[in-house]
Amino acid sequence: MKDESRLSRWEAGTQVPLLVLSVGFGLAYAIPVVAPGADGWVHTVCGLVEWVVWAAFAVDYLVRLALSPARLRFVREHPLDLLAVALPLVQPLRLLRLVATMLLIGQRARRAPQVTLTTYVAGSVVGLLMFGSLAVLQVERDAPEGNIRTLGDAVWWSFTTMTTVGYGDHAPTTGLGRLLAVGLMLSGIALLGVVTANIAAWFISRFERDDEEERRQRELLEALMVEVRELRAEVGRLAGSAPGVLPQPAARSAGFEGPRGPEAPSAPAS
Repeated sequence: MKDESRLSRWEAGTQVPLLVLSVGFGLAYAIPVVAPGADGWVHTVCGLVEWVVWAAFAVDYLVRLALSPARLRFVREHPLDLLAVALPLVQPLRLLRLVATMLLIGQRARRAPQVTLTTYVAGSVVGLLMFGSLAVLQVERDAPEGNIRTLGDAVWWSFTTMTTVGYGDHAPTTGLGRLLAVGLMLSGIALLGVVTANIAAWFISRFERDDEEERRQRELLEALMVEVRELRAEVGRLAGSAPGVLPQPAARSAGFEGPRGPEAPSAPAS
């Protein structure tokens, strides 16, 4: 319990700093792609920032692993975190740092208690659209037969690829660009499925709430009608048993005249 408490405190305390570092990583990755003609020191600083952000997430993973009471179970339950930490060590490719850092950011954001499903999905869509555009632009801009030369072309291609529309006016021509397209299509399908399911669940919950409200009102109305009937029966019973109030004979009420009592003497004829 003590180790779990320390792990929870560590994760809660590092949420905001890691999210801030992720924003810095996005800027450091975007600047060299958008402005390839920038000074050399700009590219150097951006590359250093990328490595620092990845190292921060790697240290976070190692600390969480050390604080976990069951380390083997922690590794089995967080395979993407381990893959993201190990990817940049396999080959010093800038694109691998992008993929690894995005995986780490997504894993930490998904576990944040203040991040709802809608916020997570919206952030994932924006992140994939932005980083997918930058990555394909970096890969395809200098390709001999490439037709994705500007950031606008890259954003348009990413949008049509994520939504699986695929107009075909822009398409990657390199192997790495096509690999990015496959990843973007699969991610887009998954995210669109989550969005569709979320919208459907919202409509179903609204209909269920409306049905529940209607059922509750119907039950209240039926209970009120039962009470009114019981009240009328009680009023009738009290009226029938009240002193000085005699019920009408059944025969007279049906039009039958029973025997009369002695008639009063008639006045003598004049």
